[in-house]
Amino acid sequence: MKVLGVLILILLLIAAAGAYVLLTPFGPSTDFVDIPAGTGVRGIAGSLERAGVVRSRYAFEAWHTYQHGTLKAGEYRFDHPATVREVYDRMARGDVYTVSVTIPEGYNLFDIATAVQHAGLGTADAFLAAARANTALISDLSPDAKSLEGYLFPETYKFSRHATPEQMQAAMVKRFRREATALGLTTDVARTVTMASLVEKEVNVDTERPLVAGVFVNRLAKGIPLATDPTVIYAALLDNRWRGTIYRSDLDYDSPYNTYRHTGLPPGPIASPGVAALKAAMHPAETDYLYFVSDAAGHSVFSADLKEHAEQVQAYRRASGEAPGAPASSKHESKSPKHAAPGNASGRKRQK
Repeated sequence: MKVLGVLILILLLIAAAGAYVLLTPFGPSTDFVDIPAGTGVRGIAGSLERAGVVRSRYAFEAWHTYQHGTLKAGEYRFDHPATVREVYDRMARGDVYTVSVTIPEGYNLFDIATAVQHAGLGTADAFLAAARANTALISDLSPDAKSLEGYLFPETYKFSRHATPEQMQAAMVKRFRREATALGLTTDVARTVTMASLVEKEVNVDTERPLVAGVFVNRLAKGIPLATDPTVIYAALLDNRWRGTIYRSDLDYDSPYNTYRHTGLPPGPIASPGVAALKAAMHPAETDYLYFVSDAAGHSVFSADLKEHAEQVQAYRRASGEAPGAPASSKHESKSPKHAAPGNASGRKRQK
């Protein structure tokens, strides 16, 4: 009986020790643990023990033997004490640590690069350099592309802390391809994305996007310059000349992106269009409109001739408190498809 009692006591102590190791929260001494793809359970358990995430690698292995789960590779963050079971469950779910980056519709490469840098995922310069060198990603869509502009689809992405610019851009282009396929965008992709980027930057109301696309189509058909301010801004950004305001020198600057000086579409997109802008570019409204002007509520009013457009501009000025007879802010304004107020999201105040 004494021997039996001792054995029972030993078993109880072992059970208690096992329960303590398995069920009592522990660690961590290191926030991040990186588990490379292909690492076995022993390697994972050892990494967790060395990082102070679990007390014993053997306890983790024993729990795996009991669970028979599949553990996911990746980087994990352990910022509070946890039991072996909690650690194991997280790794079985693949609850890896990621950094979120939100790319709104209408962001250009410079904006996206800045967002990536602010998220702590590398420098803006490195992202821009990769976007210019990584055009093979879209060679079938836009063979002459000089960068990935327009094809980094606006969305919220989750990346590993160690993601490279190339990996992030590949994910964004993959998302673009998925959305393009869903929309049925399979032909004339480069032209459509370029048109959609202009629509995206010019108007914020989705129902007006097809009308704006229709204005651009009509002006292209008649050989009238598109004369849209966002292309002037983009031309200045490309040459590191953007000063936050459109100056006379910007309007006169000889860039292929300057749609005041050159007829036709610019050589490529000027921003990342969203689904609504892509749809508008694919299915522009059939009208005789050649101009549009912002009203006091931020919507657009469309007109078919210059006289009607001038009247709409004067009506806008009266509604916004400007003198109805005030001179145009530039000699180009009467030819532009849109007159926007200073500070309007689709335009910028011009200075001579």
